[in-house]
Amino acid sequence: MVILDIFRKNPHMIAGTLLFLAGVISIMGIITAEAFYPSGYTTSNSEISDLGATRPPNSIIMQPSATIFNSTMIVTGIMVLIGAYCIFLAYRKLLFNIPFALFGLGVLCVGLFPGNVEVLHPLSALITFIFGGIAAITSSKILDSPFRYISICFGIIALICLFFANFFIPILGDGGTERWIAYPIVMWLTGLGGYLLGTKSSIIKKM
Repeated sequence: MVILDIFRKNPHMIAGTLLFLAGVISIMGIITAEAFYPSGYTTSNSEISDLGATRPPNSIIMQPSATIFNSTMIVTGIMVLIGAYCIFLAYRKLLFNIPFALFGLGVLCVGLFPGNVEVLHPLSALITFIFGGIAAITSSKILDSPFRYISICFGIIALICLFFANFFIPILGDGGTERWIAYPIVMWLTGLGGYLLGTKSSIIKKM
């Protein structure tokens, strides 16, 4: 009950802190996993999830990259889910909260079911990308300009790159295309955290 009271009294601060850190942790976790991965991994031709495990058959799991990447996704997913709950307490906007929570669930499952897990991993990644893009767009319901329009643009970029991946892959490669899907969402997530922290600061000043 005490924890729930803290969430209800400070939803902006908790959500902002968690989401800002989630964005930072996810990008730094990916960079660190890439740094430890043996030669041959490229941002153009290698998918982000290859850091956890490559696709079957003959999946390849490289340590410590796999542990770093999978742990990063699990931690990030949990932080997003808690953040989604806090945002719901603050705004009660299901049009945003539902896709945002599904995005967090997708990220969590990407870590729980690495690339060598058939069906579940591709499904988790698809949920992450689709609902991450949708959440960025629908977050406009709780945001003021100019961040409202920046968020919409980031969501549209991610979804365009996802649904027209066959067009972009010959240009950017599998890995490059996936990063154009994932990184706009990660940058939006970090920005959303900062925005919510600023909103909390504004509330304190008014009080």
